[in-house]
Amino acid sequence: MRYLLFTIAVLFSAACSAQESVEEATTKAVEAFLYGASIGSPKAHDRFWAEELTYTSSSGERFGKAHLMSGMKDTKPKDPDNVTVWYGAEDIEVKQFGDTVVFNFTLTAEEEGKVTQYFYNTGVLIQRDDRWQAVNWNATKVP
Repeated sequence: MRYLLFTIAVLFSAACSAQESVEEATTKAVEAFLYGASIGSPKAHDRFWAEELTYTSSSGERFGKAHLMSGMKDTKPKDPDNVTVWYGAEDIEVKQFGDTVVFNFTLTAEEEGKVTQYFYNTGVLIQRDDRWQAVNWNATKVP
């Protein structure tokens, strides 16, 4: 009986540790998106942005997914060897509210191995179809 209880406890703890936390999952989703944005992948944008997206750009423009995707029409991803600007995430903060996450971070734009721009970004993410998608996004250029 002890062996059976021990085995169940080990299996349960292994299953729990194998699951990602919400912070890990959303961070991976944003980092995957930033990689896709760096190479100019329309698929990465389409997968990450929810249909009901409201995006407020650092220039103060507000638009939805259709407008954002229209700028990528007929675009093919670049070969990673030809990418000149890589986007990254620093100072990540994840706040979970039920099945919704507020994802705050500093977006970096790196050129030739040096970060040349910083943007404060805040996204509201929801999980659907086994992925995290942004329904709201705000970008503010750091002076």
